[in-house]
Amino acid sequence: MERIAESKIGPEYAGLRLDVYLGKRFSYRSRNEWQKVIENGEILVNGRIARASRKIAEGEMVSYQPKEELKEPEVDGNYTILEETDDYLAVSKPGNLPCHPAGVFFKNTLWYMLREKYGENLHIATRLDRGTSGVVLIARNPETARIFTDALKDGHRVEKRYYAIVYGNFPGEIRADGWLSPVPGGEISKKRRFTFEEIPGGETSATFLKQAGKFGEFSLVEARPATGRLHQIRITLWSLGFPLAGDLLYGKDDRYYLKFIEDKLTEEDRKELVLSRQALHAFELSMPFHDKVLHFQSPMPEDMAALLR
Repeated sequence: MERIAESKIGPEYAGLRLDVYLGKRFSYRSRNEWQKVIENGEILVNGRIARASRKIAEGEMVSYQPKEELKEPEVDGNYTILEETDDYLAVSKPGNLPCHPAGVFFKNTLWYMLREKYGENLHIATRLDRGTSGVVLIARNPETARIFTDALKDGHRVEKRYYAIVYGNFPGEIRADGWLSPVPGGEISKKRRFTFEEIPGGETSATFLKQAGKFGEFSLVEARPATGRLHQIRITLWSLGFPLAGDLLYGKDDRYYLKFIEDKLTEEDRKELVLSRQALHAFELSMPFHDKVLHFQSPMPEDMAALLR
């Protein structure tokens, strides 16, 4: 398997210099670092080598074809197989492991590790953020992938239950039905907020939240999302005033995220974050499959359990 990353230019990036675009869109490298990659002939625009100063247009295709294997950050590869059949795999993913290749990650991903073991073109149906642990469901053939995809489109047919550790005394229950939209004037362009009132251009979002325990300055919250938006639980809890422990982007202070992308996090910062990743765990998943309902559970991982203790 060879790493070839491609990205289609959206309207929000049209007119930018190529190096500026890469620095904004793929922040795991600085603009200066991307300039060196471009000079090395590893960035193509519409299949042709381009200069850093080239202005990009909407609809153009930018490809990254590294000439040397990239050094990837260390991850936790200790995943657990919960169930294995000819049609699917159910896996318990640790908290520091990306599901899919993205950014600097390729071999250090759950997808690659499973491909190496099973030698198949696997389809991850229920992906989790790199820093979220818990149940992941993977299809082993196109027909199963289609069944899972159709079920996930209808939120009423799939049940997910997460555990989150947040700062503060979370109230008994909240039905958070509303919208997700960009944070106005935010320093981090990709950060979003949850609001109960409709925001033009926002995405609908629905999450049932319930306190499952109080532990000192933290609350354990059970979250059941009815929609499947990106970062939905993290965004909603942060917007309600209950940021997740260990969360760089939706934690107590997003300056940790800015320091992280610049590789400037100190040991003191890491201690204040109290956890090396966001305290979010996909505990339970139920999904229809043919004439039965699949049901999987993944015990709370030790790092989150230790924080509660």
